[in-house]
Formats: sequence, C-alpha cells, structure tokens
Amino acid sequence: MPTDTRVALVTGAGRGIGAAIAARLHARGHRVALLDRDGDAVTELSATLGPGPGTGSGAGSDTGTAPGTALPLRADVDDTEAVRAALREVTDAWHAPDILVNNAARTAPGSVWDIGLEEWDAVMTTNLRSVLTLTRLCAPAMRDRGWGRVVNLASLAGQQGGTLAGPHYSAAKAGVLVLTKVFARELAAHGVTVNAVAPAAVQTPAVAELGASEVSEVARGIPVGRMGRPSEVAALVDFLVSEEGGYVTGATLDINGGIHMR
Repeated sequence: MPTDTRVALVTGAGRGIGAAIAARLHARGHRVALLDRDGDAVTELSATLGPGPGTGSGAGSDTGTAPGTALPLRADVDDTEAVRAALREVTDAWHAPDILVNNAARTAPGSVWDIGLEEWDAVMTTNLRSVLTLTRLCAPAMRDRGWGRVVNLASLAGQQGGTLAGPHYSAAKAGVLVLTKVFARELAAHGVTVNAVAPAAVQTPAVAELGASEVSEVARGIPVGRMGRPSEVAALVDFLVSEEGGYVTGATLDINGGIHMR
C-alpha cells in the first residue's frame, strides 16, 4: 500500500511530543487525524499542516475538492463514547486508521502516600486505559486489512519507577509496556505491529510544568548532557510505523540520552 494512502491517528496531538509526531507523519505523506481534548490546539496545528477533509482543491475527487490531509478532533481519551465518535469522523473522512499513536498522557506529581484514589483512577484512565480502548477500537480494521502499526508512548518512569511525574503515572506507563506485548502477540500474524517508545526527559510543555529546578536536576543526570527533543521522539515513531519497521513488534525502544542502558 503506497505511503500516501495511510491514515494515522495521533492522540494528545495538541502539543509537545504528540504535535511533533503528527507533523512528522504528515510530512511523510500520511493523512493525519489529530485528537486532543484541547480542540483549539489541534485545530491550529492542523491548519498549519494542510486542509481538512473536503476543503481545498486538487486531486482525489471528481468534484475537484481534496480529501484533505489533516483532521482536528476534539475528544478526551477518557471518554470512550467521544473517542468512538471521533473515529467515526476519521472513517467518514478517509477510512479507519492504519496507524495509531497512543500518546495522550496525564502527569500528577506527588507522594505515593498522598495520592487520592480518584486521582489514581484518573491518571490510570488517561495513561493506560486509553491505550486499551483506542487499540481495541482501531486494531480490528488493521487486522482485517492485513497491515497496521500501533505505537504506544511509554516512559523511562515506567521502567525505573520514577516519581517525578507521579507514582501513578509510572505505574500506568509500566502497564503500557506489558499491554504493548499482549497486543503485539495477538496481532503479529495479521501484519500489525505494536511497539512502545520510552522517552526520558524531553523538552515539552508538560515537563516544563514540573518546575525549573526539577527539570535542571534531571538534565544534569543525562549522559549526553541535555534533554531530548520532541522531533527526536517523532523520528523514532516514524521508523516504527514505516514499511521498514515491519519486523519490529512487541519491543520497547529507549530514547533517553543514555540515562537507562540495557
């Protein structure tokens, strides 16, 4: 299947790593659906990437209207019905996604002794349950077509039990690593790969919100001497969703500046 026929869905695409991934995949020729609870952010980003479905002119329609290359979707991954509606919008515009990038995340710094159970459940829902929900909704169509790519954004915190972004965040990201393997085994025989990417500290708005002193302390401990860039994470995701990435599945790829070597 030619690259320009791929449809990619990126969650948490409004800023940071998600926005960088969406822009990278769009630059590769994919049609990209950008899902975020911040509708204004994805609308602004999609406008810089290309026309929405049915807007613009060019090839792809007998009427002269283009099918579009970027589609903003306002939805919270915590809301399964809203996600279902967003996926119907993607399918109506193009077709069910060939590529799913589960990037949406929520951090909540604090002590493991002080976390309220409601907050625990909320962080788990955003960071872990959404991966289950989106993959179960998107993967069947990939399986039926015999081609698909799922990439889950994990974290160094999920490998080492870090608490900078919250103990519940770390626990959820550890769950993402296991769920990645579960789906990879289920889908491998059907041409669908499922992998995780585990960044360490990356220069994003979410990391900046943790505070300058905390961020500086983390950066000092990274062997390469700096924090990562969203574009570097996006490049790794770009490989995993490509044809050349088809022999990689069930893997967790580290991108952490050498802070965690194995």
